[in-house]
Amino acid sequence: MLRMTQNDGELDSLVRKRIRALRVAQGWSLEELASRARLSQSTLSRIENGQRRLALDSLVTLARALDTTLDQLVETASDDVVVSPMIDAAHGLMRWPVKGDPGMSVVRQRMTEPPPDDPARMRAHPGREWLVVLSGTAILMLGHRRFRVETNQAAEFPTMLPHAIGTEGGPCEILGIFDRDARRGHQRPDAGAGDSGGDGPRA
Repeated sequence: MLRMTQNDGELDSLVRKRIRALRVAQGWSLEELASRARLSQSTLSRIENGQRRLALDSLVTLARALDTTLDQLVETASDDVVVSPMIDAAHGLMRWPVKGDPGMSVVRQRMTEPPPDDPARMRAHPGREWLVVLSGTAILMLGHRRFRVETNQAAEFPTMLPHAIGTEGGPCEILGIFDRDARRGHQRPDAGAGDSGGDGPRA
């Protein structure tokens, strides 16, 4: 049986509600999820309704059938829900790590210069980036193309394409999400990231 390490009754109830919520979100009946998890419909019904003890083997198969993991299925909120940013005042930058995925970072940066005219200053590295313009207008240079990204518009692109980000018509603020590879690309000593008119926020 699954041994609960926190408040047993509270966690037990949470897991049961989460199983049902994930099933409903998928639009699946009890019968369909039971079939996917190779459980009987009555067993699944009793699990959701609290009439059957939570067994580890059943939770593993249910997690797999619901396209999640056992850890996520039994996860509870930690005490450190609120996270303060690391601040790089020299580059007008704030960065937050994503605890659920240690390879990801969220970065907010104020930019004041247009993107570079020299293609040699554009960078390429593995990964993907997603950014939204919080205020002002950003210019994204991507390969041989130029994109104008207005306030509240977002852009997502593979960073293997040479790229650079700057402003148009005054300062702008952007919020970017970087996967592990993109973050490493921006942390390289030669990347020049974080400089206005460079290849984007220092992740």
